[in-house]
Amino acid sequence: MTTNGDMQRRVRLLARNVVPRAVLRRRNPLSSPLPGRVAFGDLRRTQPISAHFGWERGQPVDRYYIERFLERQAGDIRGRVLEVGDASYTRRFGGDRVTRSDVLHVDAGSPEATVVADLADAGHVPTDSFDCIVLTQTLHLVFDFAAAVATLRRILAPGGVVLVTVPGISQVDRGEWGNTWYWSFTSHAVQRLFEGEFGSENITVEQHGNVLSAVAFLEGLASHELTESELAANDPAYPVFVGVRAVKEGGSRTAGPVEAGR
Repeated sequence: MTTNGDMQRRVRLLARNVVPRAVLRRRNPLSSPLPGRVAFGDLRRTQPISAHFGWERGQPVDRYYIERFLERQAGDIRGRVLEVGDASYTRRFGGDRVTRSDVLHVDAGSPEATVVADLADAGHVPTDSFDCIVLTQTLHLVFDFAAAVATLRRILAPGGVVLVTVPGISQVDRGEWGNTWYWSFTSHAVQRLFEGEFGSENITVEQHGNVLSAVAFLEGLASHELTESELAANDPAYPVFVGVRAVKEGGSRTAGPVEAGR
């Protein structure tokens, strides 16, 4: 005897086999394809579309999140500012609020370097020196990252702010930084790491990403190849970007609001 439930299941199965997949997807674009019917298209390849994070295609996906994080925290980039690598974000987001710009680099031959140091062993950098430190996509290159975070706190002036971004889901650099690319981070790891130095009341941690932006970043697509809403969707299981704002006690500035859903 055939029940109504059996009949409905047979109709649904027949529809999946007969009705074009594109029609079904239009009815429910978030429905999961049946096993064996996933359309890989341009992603059915064992090499990424770009092996260089997407730089040659436009703005990499992680930079989309990094630059919006710095834009939201731009008011912190003021006074004497230390940035790692070069001063591009200091200039872009700090503007005339910056009274002195320094650049830290591990290589003395770097043309913009005013401070040469390894953050994990930087005893020669004076304590309480900087009102703001901008540290983007660097902490994962330091094997003893806990020592580096202790250095950041020490060299900040009281009330100073460090703005740090780290990779979550990511390619590994194929160039000069590949041999020292040691870590990727989750928001939980960053929370514990920074609250150990700065105190939980003085930090805010946020993460951004979803399965689509993670796949796009791994493939090396540029951010403009996704929509704003696709980039804005946030799924804690797929962290492409993790950022932290940490304030050194002793000043008037406090931890800002968490904006992890933005």
